[in-house]
Amino acid sequence: MPVRKQAPLPKIQKQRNAAPESAGGPQPPEPVDSATLEEIFRRLHAANPEPRGELEHVDPYTLLVAVVLSAQSTDKGVNQATRELFKAADTPEKMLALGEERLRAYIRTVNFHPTKARNVLALSKILLEEHGGVVPPARAVLESFPGVGRKSASVVLNIAFGEPTIAVDTHIFRVSNRIPLVVTKTADDTQVALEAVVPEDFKLHAHHWLILHGRYVCKARKPECWRCLIADLCRYEPKTPVPIAG
Repeated sequence: MPVRKQAPLPKIQKQRNAAPESAGGPQPPEPVDSATLEEIFRRLHAANPEPRGELEHVDPYTLLVAVVLSAQSTDKGVNQATRELFKAADTPEKMLALGEERLRAYIRTVNFHPTKARNVLALSKILLEEHGGVVPPARAVLESFPGVGRKSASVVLNIAFGEPTIAVDTHIFRVSNRIPLVVTKTADDTQVALEAVVPEDFKLHAHHWLILHGRYVCKARKPECWRCLIADLCRYEPKTPVPIAG
């Protein structure tokens, strides 16, 4: 099968909050034990039993498009663009009918929109020609599409098809190594490690719990430990104190 990948998106910066190197710097703490890990997810589940992803979509195809557009962009920014885009084109046929120039106009506020527009049109063409216009629930096929990597495929499989896989972005990488649930050096390693230790009962929603926790509580620059529901289980130090009013 010929390789169909488009040129990768430019990298903005190196991934932050990586686990410390073994030589020179402080050693990361050992990952929490299995009982603690289960209690962490029990609390996350109790606080939010049915978490949802924040990318707006109506079916597997619009989810796939939104995920491709979300690379190195915020969900909020992607949603602002796709609300109008999906009114005009919510199927592969309609997307191809738009053409590159009109598609770029809809997503012009999204980072790297020229490359992303080409990828969306290319994957739409492949879906029509090889899959009857239907997004297949198969990782290998999804990862062969332009603009789709391991993380993007995992998001689609998890949200659209209910597969208990854990897509790892910078938030999940940071949170997982900060608590730590695992100690890893790359996003792919983190996904493999998490999927090996997260209890089956929690695996379906683990991606959402961790990304929401990293986005709104365990923030990159200053984690809000004073309002964290797992602060007593987390080994990150020093804990961020309660802000002083004024």
